Amino acid sequence: MKKTYASAALSLFLSGCAFQAPDYLQMVTAPELNQLMQQQDIFLVDVHTPEQRHIKGTDVFIPYNNVEKYLDKLPQDKTTPIYLYCEGGPMGNAAARTLHELGYEHLRNLEGGTKAWAKAGFGFE
Repeated sequence: MKKTYASAALSLFLSGCAFQAPDYLQMVTAPELNQLMQQQDIFLVDVHTPEQRHIKGTDVFIPYNNVEKYLDKLPQDKTTPIYLYCEGGPMGNAAARTLHELGYEHLRNLEGGTKAWAKAGFGFE
């Protein structure tokens, strides 16, 4: 019986390690985000708590767990693409879920967060 519980727990743990982006969220790599930022003006949001150093070009800091309190800082047009990031990714995913529930349609999260951004050699403010 203990073996069955241990196997089930291990399976749940391993399946939880790989993030499967929901259909309303696209993941973007650090090089892809950097290239986009060079080509166009995007709406970039840091959602990490506590507040961290920001990627150059960040438009606003909004704590991932208080998105509803900062609606005045977000685009009024809910079809505007919003690019999110945190330190590693999970807070961006949580913020995206909230934004989706609020009606925002084009949500992207930086895969690997600022850790991936720094590893790729890109700058901060």
